[in-house]
Amino acid sequence: MLDVRTTKQAGCKANPTMRMHLWFETEEGVLFGLGRLQLLKSVEERGSLKAAAEALGMSYRGAWGKIKTTEDLIGHKLIERDSNRRAGYHLTDFGKSITRCYDRWYREVEAYALSKSHEFLPFSLDRYK
Repeated sequence: MLDVRTTKQAGCKANPTMRMHLWFETEEGVLFGLGRLQLLKSVEERGSLKAAAEALGMSYRGAWGKIKTTEDLIGHKLIERDSNRRAGYHLTDFGKSITRCYDRWYREVEAYALSKSHEFLPFSLDRYK
């Protein structure tokens, strides 16, 4: 078994960054995850599904498919067409809520994992580089 105290005293030269992938899925597909979160935040920021998809390097059809799959699985609309813009979209109240709640949950899980890493691993982790 690795003795973490000895390894820490020896001075690890590595400077690793923690990365986490967390998502919810069903047999029918991905329900929600970091990719959906980024997509919804991008729609809200840009006011357009097309612009959001382009900013994330995905096709409009791919972005629409991800949104539609999640809407079908959750049973709530995430985005809706703007009434004052020809092709614009904005988040529904439910879309805003799930975005806010998932983001908070993800950050809390990440913070917990980072804090526990110091207890178990022989090196210090950065949250991001």
